[in-house]
Amino acid sequence: MKYGHVSTDVLETIHFTLPPDQVLINKDEKELSGGYKIFCGCGKWGIKEWVGNLYPEGTKEDNFLNAYMGRFNAIELNSTFYRLSRTSIEEWAAVAKGSNFKFCPKWSRRISHISWLKDVEESTAFFIDACTLFTENLGATFLQLPENFGPKYMDRVQGFLELIPNDYPLHLELRHKDWFESQTFEEISNLLASKKFGLVITDTAGRRDVIHMTLTAPVVFVRFNGYGLHPTDYSRLDEWAERIKTWERQGIREVYFFCHQADERHTPEICRYFLRILSHNINPNNGLILPP
Repeated sequence: MKYGHVSTDVLETIHFTLPPDQVLINKDEKELSGGYKIFCGCGKWGIKEWVGNLYPEGTKEDNFLNAYMGRFNAIELNSTFYRLSRTSIEEWAAVAKGSNFKFCPKWSRRISHISWLKDVEESTAFFIDACTLFTENLGATFLQLPENFGPKYMDRVQGFLELIPNDYPLHLELRHKDWFESQTFEEISNLLASKKFGLVITDTAGRRDVIHMTLTAPVVFVRFNGYGLHPTDYSRLDEWAERIKTWERQGIREVYFFCHQADERHTPEICRYFLRILSHNINPNNGLILPP
């Protein structure tokens, strides 16, 4: 994930401390009573360089998903942004059937980046219908708006959201800087909270405005961008683990946390580190798969 990327020589000058939470959801005692689940993983599973590190020596490509599922309990499924194949979804769902593993598909670029949310009724219905093939293994979905898609298109966002059933596992990722101006951000946050849709929290060094820490739904979606196993990768993850510990009291039901690195060889390392520190502090019934 290159969005907000900076050179490593400036990382020590950046103020990485997480802002306070802004909680817009209504606490539901029924949701709180069952605790919450944490899902953590990468943005891909088909990385050949992971064989011998994340995957056992000799693992074949056909078995990469199986091997990945033995180490993480979720995947940020970016491939659906480029091509939404019902056949592929059925194949992936068959591998995960009977497990607690979650697929978190990215909405098609046909909807977000080509049509810019205009006249997308058919494409939206197709995406929702295709994702039902994941059955119980469907996690949160996320739609990323282009960096040049600003608040002047708020009416398109509102029209798109009207196409989505209430409580559907939708998270919106905002990138244009004008969305984060106080009045505009309050408006979009309240709109999403009214339907219990989420706002993706993106943690990247070059855009600290997008780490808004606003919780509009009982499901939280975090995209973490690391920098080549730099020391700040680990200190930032330490703080994230502490923050996640507090979220059950806020009424959060599920947390999806996905790690990214410019060099994919490094991604499993920070994922495994994060899972290890979470395991020391989090309720053992939260669904985590501990790293080998």
